[in-house]
Amino acid sequence: MGSTTKYIFITGGVTSSLGKGIIAASLGKLLQSRGFKVTIQKFDPYLNIDPGTLNPYEHGECYVTDDGAETDLDLGHYERFLNITTSQSNNVTTGRIYNNVITKERKGEFLGKTVQVIPHITDEIKANFYKNGEDGKYDVIITEIGGCVGDIESLPFIEAVRQAKWDLGQNNFLVIHLTLIPFLKAAKELKTKPTQHSVKQLLEAGIQPDILVCRTEYHLPSDVKKKLALFCNVQLNSVIEAMDADSIYDVPLLMKKEKLDERVMSKLKLSSKENTDLENWKDFLGKLKNPTQEVTIGLIGKYVSLPDAYKSIIEAFTHAGASIECQVNLKLMSSEEINSDNFQQKLEDLDGILVAPGFGERGFEGKIETVKFARENKIPFFGICLGMQVAVIEFARNVLGHSKANSTEMDPETPDPVISLMEEQKKIDQMGGTMRLGSYACDLKKGSKAYNAYGKLKVQERHRHRYEFNNDYLAEIESKGMVATGKNPDTGLVEIIEIKNHPWFVGVQFHPEYKSTVLTPQPLFVKFIQAAIDNKKIK
Repeated sequence: MGSTTKYIFITGGVTSSLGKGIIAASLGKLLQSRGFKVTIQKFDPYLNIDPGTLNPYEHGECYVTDDGAETDLDLGHYERFLNITTSQSNNVTTGRIYNNVITKERKGEFLGKTVQVIPHITDEIKANFYKNGEDGKYDVIITEIGGCVGDIESLPFIEAVRQAKWDLGQNNFLVIHLTLIPFLKAAKELKTKPTQHSVKQLLEAGIQPDILVCRTEYHLPSDVKKKLALFCNVQLNSVIEAMDADSIYDVPLLMKKEKLDERVMSKLKLSSKENTDLENWKDFLGKLKNPTQEVTIGLIGKYVSLPDAYKSIIEAFTHAGASIECQVNLKLMSSEEINSDNFQQKLEDLDGILVAPGFGERGFEGKIETVKFARENKIPFFGICLGMQVAVIEFARNVLGHSKANSTEMDPETPDPVISLMEEQKKIDQMGGTMRLGSYACDLKKGSKAYNAYGKLKVQERHRHRYEFNNDYLAEIESKGMVATGKNPDTGLVEIIEIKNHPWFVGVQFHPEYKSTVLTPQPLFVKFIQAAIDNKKIK
């Protein structure tokens, strides 16, 4: 524990999905803009070791960090808001905690003691709370506790937070409780009872929240705030209203208006290093809300009924669009519903087409039809991960004439495995954490679309995949006009493909969306949107 590091814990009550991650990221942004060094971590109460093996419908997308950790999508918000990189230590699950403790027990590290939830599990949780504070690199560490207060699975985390208060001391510890104030239409009034119950459950666990952040659809009148303060034992000015916002990027400014950062600083005895610098943020919001042009881009994937499955891609479009004052209207379309009979009517109104990442066979042929349409009709195309692989397979089938070309993921017996496993991947039989994960280098070809976007010859991008471009087919594919314009310098693996005689046709093996932030939009997304604008003008 860094002796000077302050710890803020954010818990949630009444219901899940109230936006703890956005509140954490917004508070982090405000403290950062006052000159403090901040990081945020998320503790998830489920038993999976990481979200890597979870279906996106269960938990939204799986976000990947530079160091190759498969993490919760909230870490994406932390990076996008704070312009920082997170790591393995910023996301911890119950599964990882128990795994660590059981591994120690098997090694005999507890010297024959009975291993119990308290103190062994709670000690392990606390050790992970403090890990990022050990080197004194951060002034403030914000810890978001997943789930809801009162859930059985959250209890060990809540108990660890209670103990942390005594470890850290009065002015180094703070609990913010995020709660819901529902409005009953029939009675025409806001109800504080769910929040009272939620705080009561926290109190039963030995934690008194310092600040209440109340999610609400309507303004909280002063009598409601007074009631909350009285019944929940918090100061009146520590009852913070968090009304629904048009955009998640409005939340830092709304929280500033509500003085959330000031309350936190006064309770933690932090003196501000500088005046708040949010000019860049306001500039971004100004452009986001006042676009001078707009385009419609189709996002073709198989998890489209849950937009959170493509969270980073959607946000990357927001950042990149705002940077060139363009409103991007995203149409999420299921690849399962696209076929050789209807692709024309489904795709013809789009100014650009993105084929999304994913795993498995479902909706695969619909993606092939989509790529063929974009390639033949010169519509700007962007393929990410599986989207790039689909582009290679479509090209091999319809341009090279290998009608059965495929990825060995979809068809292990294909005569033309243009996408296949690397030798070292073939021996792996476990699912979790066995892919090419995290940040890898990529060398770009001068003059290529990718090089023009990035403006440099070497980039680092994050990966999450198992199958690769099969270099046995590279010469043949390049001879027909699809070119490898980005390669990994160490393995020679193809990272980026482009089609020469096409306004903008780029497929990337990595996930560029993971590194897009408010202040540094991802260059490929910017150029793709620009190509869609140009295409719209021609139409």
